[in-house]
Amino acid sequence: MFINGIDQYLQGVLNAKVVLANTNDTTLYTAPSASLFNVSIVSSIIACNTDDSSAVTLSVTVVDTADTPVTFNLFDVKSIAANTSVELLTRDLVLKSGETLKVQASAANIHVVASIQEFTKVKN
Repeated sequence: MFINGIDQYLQGVLNAKVVLANTNDTTLYTAPSASLFNVSIVSSIIACNTDDSSAVTLSVTVVDTADTPVTFNLFDVKSIAANTSVELLTRDLVLKSGETLKVQASAANIHVVASIQEFTKVKN
């Protein structure tokens, strides 16, 4: 990713993973908040319902902690059929320093994986 006028260098790539074993709101990923951090790009969020018989719903939010924590819904009660995986994103999602990606399911047995690229302001 290149943005004119902003120095940016790929710091690393990772898969943030979580198995939702309950219905609690769960942090999937928090963008680094170091002073040299620039941005994280989430290119994919895959959710898999491993339940053999029941559909579940999944909610995905971004919490912006820049001033006062504000929660933004990306997916509010997205239905996922039994034994099914879904790609939730159709475009990249940008997370700024300190923003948190959270997931919450209506039942256990949901696996969620997000593919993420982290960028910094300096070369390593």
